[in-house]
This record gives sequence, C-alpha cells and structure tokens, in this order.
Amino acid sequence: MTPKRPEGAGAFPDTVESPAPKPPSRAPLYAALDLGTNSCRMLIAEPRGASFRVVDSFSKSVQLGAGLERTGNLSKASIGRTIQALRVCQQKLRRHKVRRMQLVATEATRRAANGAAFMARVKRETGLKLDVISPLEEAQLAVVSCAPLVAKQTEQLLVVDIGGGSTELVWIDLRDVPQDARRGAIMRLHGGFHVDADDVPRAKVVDWISVPLGVATLRDQFQDVEDDGARFALMSWFFEENLAEFAPYKQEQKRAGFQIVGTSGTVTTVAASHLGLKRYDRNRVDGLCMTSDEIDKVIRHYLALGPTGRRNDPRIGLDRQALIMSGAAILQALLRCWPTDQLSVADRGLREGMLYAQMSADGVLEDEED
Repeated sequence: MTPKRPEGAGAFPDTVESPAPKPPSRAPLYAALDLGTNSCRMLIAEPRGASFRVVDSFSKSVQLGAGLERTGNLSKASIGRTIQALRVCQQKLRRHKVRRMQLVATEATRRAANGAAFMARVKRETGLKLDVISPLEEAQLAVVSCAPLVAKQTEQLLVVDIGGGSTELVWIDLRDVPQDARRGAIMRLHGGFHVDADDVPRAKVVDWISVPLGVATLRDQFQDVEDDGARFALMSWFFEENLAEFAPYKQEQKRAGFQIVGTSGTVTTVAASHLGLKRYDRNRVDGLCMTSDEIDKVIRHYLALGPTGRRNDPRIGLDRQALIMSGAAILQALLRCWPTDQLSVADRGLREGMLYAQMSADGVLEDEED
C-alpha cells in the first residue's frame, strides 16, 4: 500500500530518517548436539511444516573414546580435541542466538571413570551444559529420527543405531496401527516406549536393547587378531552373542511386512559403495532401500580389498576406513539373524530425533499428510 503524505507537507518534504524496515518474523531456532564415542555433531534448524530446515551444522571426528577400553578413562588428548570442537559449537549457538537446545553425550562419557570431571570441564571452558543420556533415551531418539522412513506396509520394524561405543536395537509391532497412522505413532514414542495412549493408535515396542559394542569398542576388543578375515568373523559372531537377551532374537521373522531401518556411518557407507558413488550424496543415500544380499555383496567386497584397499577406496574415506569392518561385522550379524528385502538407510540419528522431539513438544510441527 502506498504510504500517505502528512497533511500540509510539500511535494519535496525535508529529509527524515525513517526506521529500518522490520525483518520478517522468523521461526525460533532449535539445536541438537550429539557427542558420541567417535564424533561430535550438531544441527541448528527451524521448524518447517511437518519437518525442519537445517540452518547450520557441525561434524567432527574427535575420537573421544580412544583408549577407553584399555584405561577406563577419557584421555587428555581426546578431551582436548573434544573441547576444541565444542567451542566451535558454542560459537555457532551464540551467533544464531539459539534458545531451545538439547546437548547430549552418550556411551563414552557414560562409561568413563572421569566422565563427570570431563562434563564439568566442558561447562567451565565452553559454557555448554551437556546431559549424559541413558541407553533408553538414546534408543527413543533414534526411533523418532527414523519415523519418516517407515513404509506404510511395514508391520514389524527393527530400528538399529550403530554408534561408536554402543548399538541400540528397538523392535516395534505396528500391526494394530492403521497404515496412514504408523509414522505418527512411531514419532510419539519420544515420550516413552510404554506410554498408555488409548485414544490414539499405538505402536507396540516388543523389546529394546543397548549392546555396549559399537564400531570403536568392537574394533578395540579384537585389535590383537592379525588376520583380516578372522578378525571380521570373530567380531560378527561376538556381537551376535550379545543379542541373546533380545526377545526377537529367539523368533524367526518372515520377510513380508518386515523392515529394518539402519542409522549409522556404517550403513550409509555401505549404501554409497553399493551405489558406486565417487562422492557421497546424502540425497541418494538417505532413504535408500537395500536387500540383505546387496549388503552382503558390499561387505564381501570390503573383505576382498583388505586393509590397504579399504584405505584407498574413496567411497569409504580415511575417517571411516579404520571402523568400517567392525561396523560391517555388526551389520552382518543383524542380517544373519533377520534377513530382509527392505533395509532402509537413514542418514540421520540422535540429532534429528532431538529436533523432532523438541519441536513436537512445543507444538510447532504440522501434522504429516500421507
């Protein structure tokens, strides 16, 4: 609308300093930081419909858990690398004026004898207050992050989060939930795996487990085995032994209506190798479906390459090459137990789960339309 000139003003009034135009209102920003055994990752995002738009991000391999298996403590070098990374995160949070955030630490900090002292030092030197979350909270966030990838026809769902220090598995029965409501039912699990919800369709968590073996801790347990193939086989069978207390381990599962959603650097790296990507492309990897046979083919290729070949493979990368076989051993053990024609690759994890949970709690996300 054309502004009106005050009455009595001439055609060329005296110059007046006008206030700067008011910037359009912006949705509040949310942040989620995941400090794991191997990496420090953060996302800053704003709500956008039923999801969110990433405004800024950070990811760095800090190897916080290096040497933890041997000493039981976080090393001085690991703590130094991690605090340096967290300072960068703090600067980004301050620059974007983020007020709503969830900052968590997981397995390495949970297990370390000096974990509490480390957290106190982080608060003192960076101003960031991180919460050490439980394995249950970690599993809940992993499930929420993967909800958008669940197919309508899925009746039995296994969500797998392969971390650096632990691996979370959650088995969900969706048969009592209408197909169009299944993703929403999974999203509501951020409030707990056993919350009564008689007024809405409910996803049933059959069982969940946190195995204290991830890509870094499993590798460290078998570093003294020199033969590459033997080490891989031992890691895979050892991981499977740790599934004995997981209730679905004792049950045979039909492939029809069964879906695994895998979230980890291992799963995304295997997917990139399967696609033959020369450069990683998240848009092609996230949401990709693979069969057990396709994954097994990639793992056999990794074994054939050997340590030197894997170091030189650009699809694996220098950061991942030291951990890819322990991750592949975990993945092979899972597929040996539960073969599937539908493993969905999730390039997402705790950070996305935390963002969804915060935004859902604040009511700033729109209902998803299927």
